Amino acid sequence: MTNVEIKTEHVKIPNNGLEIDAYIAQPASTGTYGAVVVIQEIFGVNSHIRDVTERIAKQGYVVIAPAMFQRVAPGFDVGYSQEDMQLGFQYMQQTKAPEIMSDIQATIAYLKTLPNVKASGIGAIGFCFGGHVAYLAATLPDIKAAASFYGGGIATSGLGAETPTINRTSEIKGAVYAFFGTKDSFIPQEQNQQIEAELKKHHINHGVFRYDADHGFFCDQRASYNSEAAADAWQHVLELFQNNLN
Repeated sequence: MTNVEIKTEHVKIPNNGLEIDAYIAQPASTGTYGAVVVIQEIFGVNSHIRDVTERIAKQGYVVIAPAMFQRVAPGFDVGYSQEDMQLGFQYMQQTKAPEIMSDIQATIAYLKTLPNVKASGIGAIGFCFGGHVAYLAATLPDIKAAASFYGGGIATSGLGAETPTINRTSEIKGAVYAFFGTKDSFIPQEQNQQIEAELKKHHINHGVFRYDADHGFFCDQRASYNSEAAADAWQHVLELFQNNLN
């Protein structure tokens, strides 16, 4: 398994007068690499999201996590308490799909300016709210592979858009892997079955992985962390990126 030396920094991504805070991790050695956009949960670009960013970078990718709440709560970075969750939900409800997509596109444009990024290979990974956004981001032509972890509301919400995100499945250009916990009370099983049916119907290159686990099973800072499920899912993520971004 690759475990390259990395360097990290905080950067700002310009987007029409808005400056989006972002955390970037990349191989320390020169070369050209595939790139990955990490999309946060409702808790901001917190220590878990920064850790995921670094873990992927150690596999030989340029990885960036933009602050998706920049417009409503700049600098938001919290843990997993009940209060944190309420605040995060509040901010999430203020996000709008067109602005989210604009911020993701600005992030991709930023990546393409970096000399060590192979522009032909850009992926996305997101968790919870970010899992939904990653599925949406998969409709962008630049995204060759997207990993969506327990993306809530894909079948029922359009993140402020009129139509649920699932209705945009036919627009997906690259490969999508979706990860769900069968004990996840936030995402009923019939919803992830609907998502799988849509991916099949539109002949999208996909994988749907279900674990005997709860919402947030990939995050080792949450009570719902499931080390077995997380380890298996991680292998699938690496395979997804290796097959589509290199």
